[in-house]
Amino acid sequence: MQEGIHPKYHDVEARCACGATWHTRSTKPELHLEICANCHPFFTGRQKLLDTEGRVERFTKKFGAQTSESRKKAAAAKAKKETAAAR
Repeated sequence: MQEGIHPKYHDVEARCACGATWHTRSTKPELHLEICANCHPFFTGRQKLLDTEGRVERFTKKFGAQTSESRKKAAAAKAKKETAAAR
C-alpha cells in the first residue's frame, strides 16, 4: 500500500434514529442513520403504510384487495362453477 493516499479509518459508534447503537469502523468520524435493521419494516415484519388522500382505499375499491389467498379462493370458486356447469 502506498503511504498517504488512503483515508483514515475510525472506530465509531453508529446511531440510528430509533435509538439503536453499535460499534463499527468507518472513514467518517460519526455515523447517524435514519433507519437500521432494528426498525426497518422488511426486517421487523411491521409494515408502515402512509395513506395520503385515500389513495390506497381508492385502489383497493377499484381493484379489490388482491392477495395470494384471495386469488386461490377465486380460482377454487371458478373451478367449482365449471365442474357444476359440466354436470
